[in-house]
Amino acid sequence: MTASGFELLPGTGLLLPFGAGALRFGMAEREARWAVSTVADVREMWVCRAPWGLWADLQGIEITAWGGAHGEEPSRGGLDQVRLARTVDDPLDPAAVPVEWLGVDLFGHEQDEVLRALEPHGTHGLRIERSAGTYLRAVSLSARSGPARDDQ
Repeated sequence: MTASGFELLPGTGLLLPFGAGALRFGMAEREARWAVSTVADVREMWVCRAPWGLWADLQGIEITAWGGAHGEEPSRGGLDQVRLARTVDDPLDPAAVPVEWLGVDLFGHEQDEVLRALEPHGTHGLRIERSAGTYLRAVSLSARSGPARDDQ
């Protein structure tokens, strides 16, 4: 991964671009807000059944993260879910900022190519949202996804 892009980490969370640190599952809301605020303007966000949520936009990619009581086993108030989405519903061009998962730039290649590249490795809990355009719309990862395994 380049230092200028995001990297989704199975079972861990999200590395932020430009050396801004990471959003790690279980981390406190304040720490999550601080980490994201080093690369983008952070806004409060409402998420059903989650005590806290945040939203930010970085060069056409929406960063959303939430935590607390979301899901069956909350991370004791900490970060439970991260989502990266394009700011356009049906993207026709690659994103300005790379979003990497297991060595594949998810928003930098056409969605069919991305899915073919991931096929042998599996998604390890990564949720992929296709678009009617050429490129993926969004991806999300939760604390419940667990670490990547070789047998998937």
